[in-house]
Amino acid sequence: MSVVLFTVLSSFIASAVEFVEALTVVLAVGVTRQWRSTLAGAGAAIVVLTALIAILGLTIATFVPIELLRLVVGAVLIVFGLQWLTRAILRAAGARASRDEVANFGREVVALAKEPPVPATGMDWISFTVAFKGVLLEGLEVAFIVVTFGAAGGQLVPAIVGAGLAGIGVLGVGAAVRRPLARLPENQLKFGVGLMLVSFGTFWAGEAIGIAWPGSDLSILLLLAGYLAASLLAVRTVAAGLVRPAQLSQMQTRQEAN
Repeated sequence: MSVVLFTVLSSFIASAVEFVEALTVVLAVGVTRQWRSTLAGAGAAIVVLTALIAILGLTIATFVPIELLRLVVGAVLIVFGLQWLTRAILRAAGARASRDEVANFGREVVALAKEPPVPATGMDWISFTVAFKGVLLEGLEVAFIVVTFGAAGGQLVPAIVGAGLAGIGVLGVGAAVRRPLARLPENQLKFGVGLMLVSFGTFWAGEAIGIAWPGSDLSILLLLAGYLAASLLAVRTVAAGLVRPAQLSQMQTRQEAN
């Protein structure tokens, strides 16, 4: 039961982050050009992603031995999770700028304004193509997480449920407010996703090489706590090593005085 809940939660949070970024593109295209073609493009991308998840998930789960699958997926999740976690740590420490959905929305609108006018009738293929590409590119990470979690843990359905709930929630809120979800704590969510990916990756890779985790699935909580403590320490370490603007100004003043 704990693995099922963790799978749903991890898939939900990771997918929500990517859906927020896809929503920014869809809103920019729909507001600037034509909603009908924009929604058609987004819908087509979702169909492609759903087929990709179903085909890859079932194929991998059916034909790849579970121990080999968990070893490979565990290693990939560790690498992938560390990438998310590293970026989140740098943003939390102030060493890297956070993603600004409002600014991204503005850039998309400016870029789309330079395109040819919307046709008076029929499909606007520019709207369709931009929305399709935006949703597909952001959704590929969702597909990767769903397939890896579902196949390695034997929890493909919970992973799909988590991603589906995230998509419904984000798109529903986006349709209601008609603007980018700038107030969503995106970096905190990415921090959490990175921790979950690394924890699950460590757990599955360890099982594949014969480690008998104490408490079985509950060991994931211990791994999560350990990685969280190490990450918070990394945030403090990086933040302590940064040269703040005030400190830089003081250093320049001293150099000028000397």
